[in-house]
Amino acid sequence: MTGFQDIHRIIPLADPRGDHAHLRAEIMAALERTIDSGSYILGKEVEAFEHRLSARLGAAGAVGVGSGTEAVALGLLAVGASSGDEVVTVSHTAGATVAAIRMIGAVPVLIDIDEASYCMDPRWLESAITSRTRAILPVHLYGHPADLVSIGAIAQRHNVPVVEDCAQAQEATIEGRAVGSIGQAGCFSFYPTKNLGAIGDGGLVVATAAETVERLRRLRTYGWSRPQFADIPDGRCSRLDELQAAILNVKVDHLARDVERRREIAQRYNEAFAELPLTLPAEYGGARHVYHLYVVRCDRRDALALHLEEAGIGTGIHYPCPVHVQPGLATGVRIAGSLKVTEMVAREILSLPLYPSLSVQSQRRVIESVREFFLN
Repeated sequence: MTGFQDIHRIIPLADPRGDHAHLRAEIMAALERTIDSGSYILGKEVEAFEHRLSARLGAAGAVGVGSGTEAVALGLLAVGASSGDEVVTVSHTAGATVAAIRMIGAVPVLIDIDEASYCMDPRWLESAITSRTRAILPVHLYGHPADLVSIGAIAQRHNVPVVEDCAQAQEATIEGRAVGSIGQAGCFSFYPTKNLGAIGDGGLVVATAAETVERLRRLRTYGWSRPQFADIPDGRCSRLDELQAAILNVKVDHLARDVERRREIAQRYNEAFAELPLTLPAEYGGARHVYHLYVVRCDRRDALALHLEEAGIGTGIHYPCPVHVQPGLATGVRIAGSLKVTEMVAREILSLPLYPSLSVQSQRRVIESVREFFLN
C-alpha cells in the first residue's frame, strides 16, 4: 500500500513536515521542557544553541536573532556598516539579502555572478569597491560556497569586512572550513525549509572576533550594555525565540545525517541526468555543496516545469526576478557592471524536489519524469 500511495501522491518541492516527522517525540519533549521552565526570552535553550553552533562553526561566538534577514542586518551593523554606506552583493539572491541592507539604510551595490556556482563573481568585485564601501556580502547560494578565497583577498586589500550570507549553506565548507567562520561575520537562517530549519522563523550571527560578538549581543536587544541602558546606536529587538531554540537543539543532532542525505540524493540526480541537455549543479574543488536546493538550468525551463507539474511533481524558481528588476528592492541601488549572467540564469533555472525525507520511490519518479521529458 505504501508503494501505491507514493506513486500517486504529489511530490512537493520541499517537505518540512515530513522532515520533522521522525523527530516529533523529541521535539514535543523539548517544547514541554521549555514551557515548564518558565524562561521564555534568551533562556537556557538559546544559550545552549548558541554555544553549540559557535563550537560547530569554529567561531568566537554566536548570537541568536529573530530571522535570517535580521541576522544579515545585524551582522552588517556589527562590522560597522550603517546608513549611507555601500554594501556590495549580488542581484541573483533571495530578496531578503538586499532587504537587510536597506533595513539599515545602506546602499546595495550589485555585481554579477559566476555562471557555474551562481555565487558572487570575484572578477567584478574590485571595480565595485569605492570609498563608501563598508562591507562585502557574498551569498552562498543553493548550498554552494562563494569563492571566499578570492573575495577575501580583495576585501583585505581594501580593508573592507566580509559578511557571509549563509542562509542556504548550513554545513557547507571551503577547504574544510565552515562557511560563516571565514569572514568577519556569518549570518544563518532557520526558516523551516532550510538545512537546519525551525518550525517558524529564526536566525543566528557568528563572528570571528569576540568584540564583534559582544556588539551583536547589544544590537539584538536595543543596544543595551545592561538592562535599560543603551550605549550603542541602531539597536533593535531581534531575539531567537526560546521555543525555536529548543526545536533547533533537537534538530542539530541530526544535521550531519540530513546533509549527507541531501548530497546522496543530489548525486543520484547528477548520475541520472548526466546525458540530458541540462546544466547540472557544480561543485568546485575544495568546496562542499550542501544542496539546500537542487537547481538545474534548461532552455525549455517552463515546458519542463509544466511537464513535471502534470506528473504531480513540485518545482520552483529560485529566483525568477533578480533584485535589480524589483522596484521595491532596486530603488536607490547601484549596479556595478553588467548583470548578463544573472539575467540569463533567471530565465533558465528550475529547482527540483530534494529534502532529507524524500523517499527512494519519489526520487525515482522525479528522475523518470525529467528523463521522459527529454527522451520521449
